Amino acid sequence: MNFGVVLQTNPPAARVIELARQAEAYGFSHAWTFDSHLLWEEPFVIYSRILDATHKLTVGTMVTNPATRDWTVTASLFATLNEMYGNRTVCGIGRGDSAVRTINGKPVNLADLRACIEVVRALANGETAEYKGTNIRFPWNPDSRLPIWVAGYGPKALKLAGEVGDGFILQLADPEITAWSIQSVRDAASAAGRDSGAITMCAAAPAYVTDGTDADRAHAIDQCRWFGGMVGNHVADIVRRYGNEGAAVPRSLTDYIAGRQGYDYNEHGRAGNPHTDFVPDEIVERFCLIGPASVQIERLKELAGLGVDHFGLYLQHDAQDATLAAFGAHVIPFVNEQVLARR
Repeated sequence: MNFGVVLQTNPPAARVIELARQAEAYGFSHAWTFDSHLLWEEPFVIYSRILDATHKLTVGTMVTNPATRDWTVTASLFATLNEMYGNRTVCGIGRGDSAVRTINGKPVNLADLRACIEVVRALANGETAEYKGTNIRFPWNPDSRLPIWVAGYGPKALKLAGEVGDGFILQLADPEITAWSIQSVRDAASAAGRDSGAITMCAAAPAYVTDGTDADRAHAIDQCRWFGGMVGNHVADIVRRYGNEGAAVPRSLTDYIAGRQGYDYNEHGRAGNPHTDFVPDEIVERFCLIGPASVQIERLKELAGLGVDHFGLYLQHDAQDATLAAFGAHVIPFVNEQVLARR
């Protein structure tokens, strides 16, 4: 299992760059950021500095969308970074949430998401794309290579991820939902004639390493409750489409939003978000990694057994440096099988 850290591009940008640099030093392979231009600073500007300050770290969006930039601009941004730093980018992409809703837009439909992926993939991989009736390509970086990871929760989004994604992003770490989602993606890939084993499976969620006391556990849950609210935005869309009865979507994903009253995007992704009071403690502990390092290692190994190749650690709480250090020293080295110099 590889590990990435998921950051918000809050000012000062120097802090974001430093957290990414620390993450690489602690053994993380990726640095991801939100991509919501009204709420936070422009990530692609910051990516160039992160790549310049690190050695092997890969950067990517978790997640971008087809609505807020022209698709050719998105492809150009990635291809430019790849030319500058040697193919160290990943495009995480979904239908759109905060980036579009804060400017009174709506998430795009899955047909447009698929079309966007086709254009971005072709252009950012040195190929020709058909766009608005014209065949186009980037003559300045034919060697660019960009994996595209598709984020989603609902059955149709999971099907799309299996059909076109180089990777799949599930923004939670609940084993039951993870197992169902990964199997759905794999089934769609197989039905499309693809090698389902070649798709990178990413689970992304906050982690808070506690000292084992009840008081610290309660504090960690409160610090990570915002995540259930963020996931709830997408779940609410799924419930509107499919309802919360039947087998289309696991009720372990949908039932908890019954008390949801609305959402203020001014507090999006922030610890202490007052609009996430509807999220019960049990959901926080299911969706996130809460507990001592030993508990987190156990959950991560369980996720790996379900097919998760990559864990994205959301770091939106009051223990950013401590969490990175704890993962570097007490979690990451013990999740994967140790390679021995001699047997």
